[in-house]
Amino acid sequence: MFYRENGQFKTTYRSDQQIFPILQDRIGIALILAVAFIAVPLLASDYTFQAILIPFLILSLAAIGLNVLVGYCGQISLGTGGFMATGAYAAYNFMVRVEGMPLIVALLLGGVAATVVGVLFGIPSLRIKGLYLAVATLAAQFFLDWAFLRIPFFTNNSSSGSVSAPPLSAFGIPIESSSSKYIFCLLFVCAFALIAKNIVRGHIGREWMAIRDMDVAAEVIGIRPVYAKLTAFAVSSFIVGVAGALWAFVYLGSWEPAAFSVDRSFQLLFMVIIGGLGSIAGSFFGAGFIVLTPLFISAVPRWLGLPISVATASHLEFMIFGGLIVFFLIVEPHGLARLWSTGKEKLRLWPFPH
Repeated sequence: MFYRENGQFKTTYRSDQQIFPILQDRIGIALILAVAFIAVPLLASDYTFQAILIPFLILSLAAIGLNVLVGYCGQISLGTGGFMATGAYAAYNFMVRVEGMPLIVALLLGGVAATVVGVLFGIPSLRIKGLYLAVATLAAQFFLDWAFLRIPFFTNNSSSGSVSAPPLSAFGIPIESSSSKYIFCLLFVCAFALIAKNIVRGHIGREWMAIRDMDVAAEVIGIRPVYAKLTAFAVSSFIVGVAGALWAFVYLGSWEPAAFSVDRSFQLLFMVIIGGLGSIAGSFFGAGFIVLTPLFISAVPRWLGLPISVATASHLEFMIFGGLIVFFLIVEPHGLARLWSTGKEKLRLWPFPH
């Protein structure tokens, strides 16, 4: 591998023990993408798309955005649902107020609007941190909920407070079927996951992690906390805003502010904690766990012939989530992503664990 140092190109070599895991990971990612883009659209049913795959993709995107802020920069946020709502309502207003507005542009502009709001509410992070920052972002959640419920401009003067997305199309191609909605969301998730992965591996990501680990030491070595924290809020809010717009336009179709309540913020935080703080892959693991667990809780008793009410299933869901959060915080703070990584390492060495 070539790299440049003091104006000269030099060469460094990687051993086979370093190259083979990288190749295996890349081959695995390529296979996953092939299955996602080719096999799934051909084999999955409409129910699978609507109940599992589309919400999984959109929540994974939102979890990536939150992981940038919480996992990589160490800034606790409980206002993610409000930033999702900002992206959704901003994209809606761009679509209904600007004639001929392309869908993709409206979604991205929704992310831009969420970025502005996120940076404004991220300014207190320059002075406060920890529990106080969590309370400040929670206040942002309540304020945004109130604004979208009480200010008629955001809902285009809707009397009921509920709004509906216009017909979806991109580049002249209608997005009506479940499979087309799935592909549309998958393209967004792949693009933003790649962008987020490259950002956290660059100098900005290293600054975020330095602030997360020890902000005083980071400032001593020349890292600007103002720049690092605000860029983390900006990138996180943009990704979360786009995810909120996709959630409203593609998954819900019609929505009201309750769709982005504080429960959504806690749900996304649970995803990041269970999936793995500071891990892009952990965002997918956490979203998959959150989406699939309620289905298993309701399905397993039926398989065993045990009747279970909806209320009991809901209570079991909260109990399991709470127990797992405590488990991961104590036993494995890096979540399912670390368990997956450990399992891969053991399989590479099996059956000779030397």
